[in-house]
Amino acid sequence: MGSAASHSAGPPPPPPPPAYAAPPPPAFDAAAPPKPQEEAGKPAAEEKVDYMNLPCPVPYEEVQREAFMSLKAEVFEGMRLDYTKMLNQSFGLTHSVSMGAVEIPAQGSDVIKIPHGTYDFGANFLDPKLVLIGRLSQDGRVNARVKCDLTENLALKINAQMTSEPGYSQGMFNFDYKGKDYRSQFQVGNNEFFGANYIQSVTKHLSLGTEAFWVGQQRKSGVGLVARYDTKNFVATGQIATTGMVALSYVQKVSDKVSLASDFMYNQMSRDVTATFGYDYMLRQCRLRGKLDTNGVVSALLEERLAPGVTLLLSAEVDHWKKDYKFGYGVGIGE
Repeated sequence: MGSAASHSAGPPPPPPPPAYAAPPPPAFDAAAPPKPQEEAGKPAAEEKVDYMNLPCPVPYEEVQREAFMSLKAEVFEGMRLDYTKMLNQSFGLTHSVSMGAVEIPAQGSDVIKIPHGTYDFGANFLDPKLVLIGRLSQDGRVNARVKCDLTENLALKINAQMTSEPGYSQGMFNFDYKGKDYRSQFQVGNNEFFGANYIQSVTKHLSLGTEAFWVGQQRKSGVGLVARYDTKNFVATGQIATTGMVALSYVQKVSDKVSLASDFMYNQMSRDVTATFGYDYMLRQCRLRGKLDTNGVVSALLEERLAPGVTLLLSAEVDHWKKDYKFGYGVGIGE
């Protein structure tokens, strides 16, 4: 095969007459579909941003929710039992009993704990347009949360805590408006608190927001800025406020079941700097979350689903600098 001939072969046949000459091959561009620009050695054209069709961003107070899920797990100490009984599809009752220890102020770095037990009774009403959650503890504290959809885009949220101790009762009213590609919120609370925030989608993945608040009783005010970049592989956020707080977070989605998270917190007022690294691992029957921070605190929380409606909780936290160790186990019954 090939176009070369040996010396022993006969002379090549004479070329065909011009009338019978083979037509020239078609141009390459016409014979095959054009290659992508990456194959041709040219950079791919940037995806055009449709500024009239941007997604709605997450609420301002939830810009770091992926990092919170991994790094802010609710660890506890001692024993805990949670029981939930649904009376119908919308209404249910909860009972929570915990026995552990509570820290009391002490001089020096020593940690002093005394045994402490609590009981909480709760009632939940869950409806697509109305959510009512209430908790009553044995010491008389009442916590209530309300979420009501006034219109398709406007929602009212109420958070209240009432106690017999003077100065510790709190209440907050939030009016949330959800636009096509933005969200806004107005807040009114006790102690003459007024706040507002706004977050806007700038591109398909990037959203920017700002907030401002005023506390009349303390004569304090503040302004904050936030940025969030969200893709299917990672979420990065940054937040800064005139109160001296700087917060950065990054969450890498390794897979549908594994996430790695880190954050950086700086408080100018207290000169406190903390970096935290954590993970969130979800299996078929359990969920494991843990973290390690620069303050020497290591913690982990395991939620194991033993059977439908039965969940086992294992909690551990070790503070190496304070030599404080917390271990807890609990059982959750009910959906």
